[in-house]
Amino acid sequence: MDIPAVQRRTVSLLFVTQMVGGIGVAIGIAVGALLAARMAGTWVSGLASSASVVGGALLAIPATWLIRLRGRRPGLIFAYACGVCGALVVVAAAMAGSVALLFAGMALFGGGTAANLQARYAAVDLAETARRGRQLSLVVWATTAGSVAGPNLAPLADRYAHRIGLPEYAGPFLVSAVAFGVVALAITVALRPDPLLVARGVGERAEVVPSAGLREAVRAVRADPAARLGISAVAVGHLVMVGVMSMTPVHIGEYLHGDVLRVVGGVLSLHIAGMYALSPLVGWLTDRLGRRPVILGGVATLLLACAVAGTAGHHTVRLSVGLALLGLGWSGTMVAGSTLLSESVGTVVRPAVQGLSDLIMGLCGAAAGALSGLVVQWWGYPTLALLAAIATVPLVALASRPAPALVMSEGS
Repeated sequence: MDIPAVQRRTVSLLFVTQMVGGIGVAIGIAVGALLAARMAGTWVSGLASSASVVGGALLAIPATWLIRLRGRRPGLIFAYACGVCGALVVVAAAMAGSVALLFAGMALFGGGTAANLQARYAAVDLAETARRGRQLSLVVWATTAGSVAGPNLAPLADRYAHRIGLPEYAGPFLVSAVAFGVVALAITVALRPDPLLVARGVGERAEVVPSAGLREAVRAVRADPAARLGISAVAVGHLVMVGVMSMTPVHIGEYLHGDVLRVVGGVLSLHIAGMYALSPLVGWLTDRLGRRPVILGGVATLLLACAVAGTAGHHTVRLSVGLALLGLGWSGTMVAGSTLLSESVGTVVRPAVQGLSDLIMGLCGAAAGALSGLVVQWWGYPTLALLAAIATVPLVALASRPAPALVMSEGS
């Protein structure tokens, strides 16, 4: 089998599907909190965002189970299908005025996010060691177009949906459902052969692939300093990003009383561009400088982002700069951390370790999203940014600790 050709086809397919899937995910990020705030108040908006993150984290468990037994394709299809169902349930919740149904829908919607995150690992199953960071970052970068377009499509989708009788903020989720459905179909048809099965050397027709579970994944991470740093970088970067980002639309809505969707769409588009647009450069730096320096650079950027956004007040331009920096810092911790994690463990345990990483990342993001609404309600948006900055301290300590095993992993 021509492994380089399979890798090229895999990355090309993931590049396209990530663009389309990014539209679905970004619309939910932009509109979900606003819909929850309209239905039940500001404090609920953070919980709605958390429902999506928790859903993504929990759905990563069965998706990972499918991946480690049957390969990447079944797991990705399952997660995107959950995203389709979740988007449709959110629309139904808006029509019925049911907050409980909204939470259920947002939890299922998290499947789309889980799939988009898992796709980055499919890009490195067959990648050469010296190109892992760049291959992973290329798939992350592909999300840029869809993710930037998504929030800006929200006002248009909302306007047309309102004409057919849908409540405010419900229409964009129909676009999400279509986007996730198209991606699931494309992966079903075109992700052949499955890159993970090829990497294991078992072939496309294997019925059962022996692999490790989450218990073995925990043991593998505990035993390897590089894996611990990788998983911590991904989790902490995501916690900080979700905590600040999830309440930004609500913060804007509190001081801007006209054309909120347009402004939120613009700010979040810059934020998402920061997350993805420079990821090829981040991947190149990860391969060139090493995983740990890029992780520390990502943390430094997150700290700068919290300072800028937290002191922006009602200045939308300054807030936009802060959110763009927030996305860039997330990119550094995500790309370098994911690359370090993937290369620190063997092929058999790798899918389980990656699933564990996404689970921990999702739970951290969920906690940040849930608490962010309460923090903003009681103490305000600047305090939220300050607490997010403080949360990076343990990661800085871990990344600054010299470890021979970590150096070896970085150079592998």
